[in-house]
Amino acid sequence: MLKRSPTGAIVLLAALTMTSAAALAFDETKYPDLKGQWNRIGAPRWDPTSRTNEGAPLTPEYKAIHEANLKDQAAGGQGTDPTYTCLSPGMPRSMNVYEAMEVVVTPNTTYILIDHIHDSRRIFTDGRPWPTNAEPTFQGYSIGKWIDTDGDGRYDLLEVETRNLKGPRAWDASGLPLHSDNQTVVKEKIYLDKVDRNLLVDEITVIDSSLTRPWTVVKKVRREQTAQPVWREVICAENNNHVEIGKENYFLSADGFLMPARKDQAAPDLRYFKPAQK
Repeated sequence: MLKRSPTGAIVLLAALTMTSAAALAFDETKYPDLKGQWNRIGAPRWDPTSRTNEGAPLTPEYKAIHEANLKDQAAGGQGTDPTYTCLSPGMPRSMNVYEAMEVVVTPNTTYILIDHIHDSRRIFTDGRPWPTNAEPTFQGYSIGKWIDTDGDGRYDLLEVETRNLKGPRAWDASGLPLHSDNQTVVKEKIYLDKVDRNLLVDEITVIDSSLTRPWTVVKKVRREQTAQPVWREVICAENNNHVEIGKENYFLSADGFLMPARKDQAAPDLRYFKPAQK
């Protein structure tokens, strides 16, 4: 006859008790209702008032880089926008919200989920310090804090700071570049609009060596009102006809051949290919 271990039963009971206690400790009514699908308002530009971000407080060096980028784009190139090969946009560009967004609040972490070239974010709200040896990533390392601003016993503001980023990164498709030193710091204030609870506001301030001063913009997303919204699957590499060779961008034609991306573009270096036999 199989004998049950009393020690094992005690350990199991303790584990279940701890799990139940943790579940009870998280009172979701203390947090704003962020459930559902959120979609951006307007075009996915960093500065909603401008197509080319001409109002950006850039240093002279980075103004020149941006202008050269715009000329290259006008000639058919990609300029300084690195995402055409499906490289992650990174922060702060991810908050342009290229695809539908979902916000999941848990006791220690708030997740921002966006199905677009690895745009999802993890915001730690457990009071941890900044890591000393974390590997830089395109999304960076985000630490946040929930705040009750009006003293009613419910959180209504999530303050977030993001550091530890890597590049290359641009603000949006206009190719406005962030500094190559990757010392970007992104500070956010995320909250529901006090009048329209289906409007989520993200006040974003970026501190970057390419700027003469911190740059603040306000982003807004609206909650989808259908009961069961459609969540699209977005795979950047699928049907992507861009081919990067060296520092040049080429196109893959519909019939599967390499072709120039702009007028009078030279062919890539084919030193490792044998000439075709006629």
